[in-house]
Amino acid sequence: MVWWKAAALMLAETVSLGILSIPSAFASLGMVAGVILVLFLGTLATATGYVIGQFKLRYPHVHNMADAGYILAGPIGREVLGAAQVIFMTFVCGSHVLTGLIAFDTITAGASCSVLWAGVSAIICLVLTIPRTLNGISYLSVASFISIMAAILITMIGVGIIGHQAPVKVTSNLNFAQGFLAVTDIIFAYAGHVAFFTFIAEMKEPQDFPKALYALQIADTTLYLVVGVVVYAFTGDKAVSPALGNTGTLLRKVAYGIALPTIMIAGVINGHVCAKLVFVRIFRRNGVHSKHMTSHSFVGWATWLAICLVIWTLAFVIAEVIPFFNDLLSVISALFASWFTYGISGIFWFHLTPKADRWTTPRQKAKTVFWALVVLSGVFIMIAGLYSSIWSIIQGYENGTFPSPFSCTSRAL
Repeated sequence: MVWWKAAALMLAETVSLGILSIPSAFASLGMVAGVILVLFLGTLATATGYVIGQFKLRYPHVHNMADAGYILAGPIGREVLGAAQVIFMTFVCGSHVLTGLIAFDTITAGASCSVLWAGVSAIICLVLTIPRTLNGISYLSVASFISIMAAILITMIGVGIIGHQAPVKVTSNLNFAQGFLAVTDIIFAYAGHVAFFTFIAEMKEPQDFPKALYALQIADTTLYLVVGVVVYAFTGDKAVSPALGNTGTLLRKVAYGIALPTIMIAGVINGHVCAKLVFVRIFRRNGVHSKHMTSHSFVGWATWLAICLVIWTLAFVIAEVIPFFNDLLSVISALFASWFTYGISGIFWFHLTPKADRWTTPRQKAKTVFWALVVLSGVFIMIAGLYSSIWSIIQGYENGTFPSPFSCTSRAL
């Protein structure tokens, strides 16, 4: 596929859910901190994404994080990063099932058991994941982007009609766990890097990846700033997550209805990349591709369908076991986005840069220190994010805020 199709896929995968948690993050952090963090984390994500592209050009056979892990640390690295990518993307699929559940519950005003809507969301995503190439799905990504833009526009118009609901804070006084929980929501908004190797592998001209990356980062950072500032300016501390729930009842239903395509399609992109990793792992041994990997054989298709079924079944379970949107995103960010979006790119840079070249000039010294700090940031985000997420989940259950797993309780906003 050409670079603009890759950019469309990346935008659909990254923006769909990430943008929905931005206003509530601003409500927790305050306007100034929210704007600064969106700009800083977006700029850093651009740098780390560029390094992923350079790593792919150096090693053209890399199709996913598992392949990169093999280059970094042999078979152990392959298994660790491969397993982490599969788990990460399955959790992301779970967050899409949960968002679909919330959307259907909101549209129908809780008319049916929420478990049913989770099942419906998972089945829709499963069916759409069946095509075995991303090129076909790339056309759906355009519809996905239009969908989320229309839904967000309706939300911004809706909060403007309602008017100012609560005061806006320039800064905020929170404990560490509350504040960092909001930071992890912004980190999740830039968590598309895990699929970059797969996208580049399907590009006709991999060297054009920076074009797709810059298009993605300019678009998503701009959207996050506009939505975060506008919605928070009107809702203040009353901002809810997902952001589509901030409007009146009718517009809320309309916004969720229009957002359904992006909720499903972006989930499908993550599910497809996850399934492709497992599929390639099964049918490629020691660099040799099995005929089932590229042909339309019965074994190939049966394996592909089985993998997709397992992924979306697990996603359904995750959506029911962790039925709270922001905290699920925070767990995902802490465990995986901390490394796939930030930390591991620092490791890639050190692998690509010979030791003899790291301290030769002041510029190289600065780059070496910078990428070392990027690696350390991955460690910090993981530890601090997990602490904040666990604290929030415990508080939610103790306060009775969260419904029990597999409960029919309505999740409508």
